[in-house]
Amino acid sequence: MRHLNYNHLHYFWTVACEGSIARAAATLHLTPQTISGQLKLLEGVVGSPLFQRAGRGLVLTDTGRMVKQYADEIFTVGAELSQRVRSGQPQASPVLTVGIVNSIAKLISYRVLEPALSGPEKVRIVAREADLETLLAELALHRLDLVISDRPVPVGLGVKAYNHQLGDSVIAFFTGKRLAGRYRRNFPRCLDGAPMLLPTHTTALRRELDDWFDRVDVRPQLVAECDDSALMKVFGEAGAGVFPAPLAIAAEVERMYHASLIGQAHEVRESYIAISPERRLKHPAVLDLIDRARSQLFQ
Repeated sequence: MRHLNYNHLHYFWTVACEGSIARAAATLHLTPQTISGQLKLLEGVVGSPLFQRAGRGLVLTDTGRMVKQYADEIFTVGAELSQRVRSGQPQASPVLTVGIVNSIAKLISYRVLEPALSGPEKVRIVAREADLETLLAELALHRLDLVISDRPVPVGLGVKAYNHQLGDSVIAFFTGKRLAGRYRRNFPRCLDGAPMLLPTHTTALRRELDDWFDRVDVRPQLVAECDDSALMKVFGEAGAGVFPAPLAIAAEVERMYHASLIGQAHEVRESYIAISPERRLKHPAVLDLIDRARSQLFQ
C-alpha cells in the first residue's frame, strides 16, 4: 500500500457510492472502461477484490467495505481542507465523534447531543449509528470519542471503556390520533390484543417490555418489530399500532408523529449511558452534554 494512487481510490469510492461503474463513469465524466481498468489496478495494490456482482449492480466485499470506510474519512477531510482554504478561516472547529446505539430513540440522541451544538464553542458532531459491540470496537480503536448507549459495557468484553450514567426515562405508549380513543381507556388492559409495534429482541428495552406484559397479564398482537426507533414511530403514525417511547420526549413524539400518549409503564425504564475510553472525562463538550443531560433531560 506504499504506492496507493489516490485517483484510483477516488474512482473506487465513487463506484461504491453510486452502486455501479456506469453511474460512476457518468459522474466522473469518464468511460466505463477507464473506471474498470483503474479499479483493477487498485485491487492489485490492495491484493483482494473490492466488489462482487449482485444482479446488474456491484456490492462491496469485506475488504471493499473496509477500504470505503477509510476512503470516506480521507475524502471528508479533503473536502474540509478545501473549504477551509477557500474560507480563509484560521482554525477548524473541534470535532466530536459519537457512536449511538441504533435502538435509542433519535429524539433522545439529539436531546443528549444538542448542548454540544449550541454551546459557546463551535463543535462539529460526527454521529455514527450501529449496535453496541460494533461501536465499542470503534471506541477501542480511538475512532470514536464517546458512545451513547442504553446499556453498560458488557462484562467480559475485554474493551477498556467506562460507563457514565446520564439518567433514565419511564417508557410510555403512544398511537396515532385516530386510534387513541380506543386505547386510552382502561390502561394497560386496553393493550390486550392491541396491534403492537416493538423494538427487536436484541434490545434491552424489548426484554423489559416483554417482562412487563407478563406481569400485567396482557397479550398484545405483535404486528412489527423495528431495530430503528424512528421507523417504529412512522408505522405508529400511519395507524399500524401502538408503540413505546421514552416519556422524556413525549411532547416531541406527539408533535412530530401526530401521536397521542395513552399510558405509562411506570415499572419500565430505559437507561442512557455515555461510554468513554477514559475514566476521567476531559473533553469540554462531553462534560457539558453529560451535565445537561443529568440536570435537565433526565432530571
